[in-house]
Amino acid sequence: MNRERGFTLIEVILALSILLVVMMMLASTTGRALHTAATTQSQQTAIQLAMDKIDQVRNDPNYVGLAAYAGTDTTFTGLPGFRRVTTVVQTGGQNQRDDYKKITVVVTGPGITPVSRTVTVAAP
Repeated sequence: MNRERGFTLIEVILALSILLVVMMMLASTTGRALHTAATTQSQQTAIQLAMDKIDQVRNDPNYVGLAAYAGTDTTFTGLPGFRRVTTVVQTGGQNQRDDYKKITVVVTGPGITPVSRTVTVAAP
């Protein structure tokens, strides 16, 4: 009997196949993790852009002039493709207690779900 040591061709092919499957799963998982991290960063940027505009509105003491915030912003340094739309809706009543403005900011960007933030400001 010939007792040679080593692996047969079938064992080598099977081992390489298993290794290939494991490597493909690892590459896929890494790709998904990188995509999630990039998307999360973009989403956080959109939230920050919306909150910046909301903070501007909250800090403005001129209630009558809040309508000036309505509009679209598209030029953000280092953020191509981002768009911030601000709408101002006034609900006025006969007396000052019923008068308020609802300001909504919607931010859209490449590869993210739109971010919307709303604040209500009452008349002084």
